[in-house]
Amino acid sequence: MSALATGFDNKRYAELLATYLPKVPENDTENERLTKILLEFEDKHDLSPEEDALVESITVMVEHYEHHHYPIPSLPPLEALHFLMEERGLKHKDLAPVIGSKSLTSEILNGNREISKAVARKLADHLNVSIEHFL
Repeated sequence: MSALATGFDNKRYAELLATYLPKVPENDTENERLTKILLEFEDKHDLSPEEDALVESITVMVEHYEHHHYPIPSLPPLEALHFLMEERGLKHKDLAPVIGSKSLTSEILNGNREISKAVARKLADHLNVSIEHFL
């Protein structure tokens, strides 16, 4: 099947690989380099299939490294959320669009409302962690 028919250009993907040289990180410096590559693509709205494949591959590598070197401690859901926010430098305003509103975000962060399954799913997807941290 041709690249045009599949929408994926192997030559373009090879060029991206040659440019960014992704490999499984073995230390924090290599992990930071991969994270910076991901940030380059973060604001780009229309990734090509090749760029999307590169981002997906690098994401898997970074998540694997961080899971093995910086596991998230087993905490109650609200503490896990606060831990992740602090670790990633997130503020209330950063989570409001994910959770759905500023008021609901405040209620959850202040412990006045539990994290629902729907919100747990949104947080897990946004923060790239297991939903189990919030249930």
